[in-house]
Amino acid sequence: MYPFLRMAKVLSLARRQPELGLFDTHVSQLICWPWDLDPWVELNNGRTLTLYDLGRLPLARRTGVERVLREKGWGLTVAGSSTRYRKRVTMFMRLTMRTRCLGWDHRFLYMEQSMWRGEDCASQVLIRSAIISKAGMVPPRELARAMGVAEEGPELPGWVKAWIEAEAQRPWPPAR
Repeated sequence: MYPFLRMAKVLSLARRQPELGLFDTHVSQLICWPWDLDPWVELNNGRTLTLYDLGRLPLARRTGVERVLREKGWGLTVAGSSTRYRKRVTMFMRLTMRTRCLGWDHRFLYMEQSMWRGEDCASQVLIRSAIISKAGMVPPRELARAMGVAEEGPELPGWVKAWIEAEAQRPWPPAR
């Protein structure tokens, strides 16, 4: 089940935190609860992605993205992701999540998120998000314009460009 109570909590906290610039990092704390575990008694990989939602939502609120989306009647949806899992996360571990917007291209926004236990990074995800409206996808430059920032986003890091290129090579739809 989706963690609606956790979502309400992080959004409530974000409402009381200072605003962030579009490329600033939102930092949040979380605990791995028993209902987050898989049969091997570690953080479930699917739940990890759900918990990363709980970093992007407050980032959108604190940067003003949420306000613009609401005003325009737009939404934001995950259009792709690549996750690295490097350290085991077990019950009751406390983690620090870092979430930031890296930039955009002509179709998508790119965000980087990571979960840390002290100095150790447990996982990292690259998220590609699409801005959507009833008419279809909205170019990210329109969001930038509405937010009063440069329509041309910063240059994406090389590793993100390489991922975009690799994704372009991947057949869609997949073979049956």
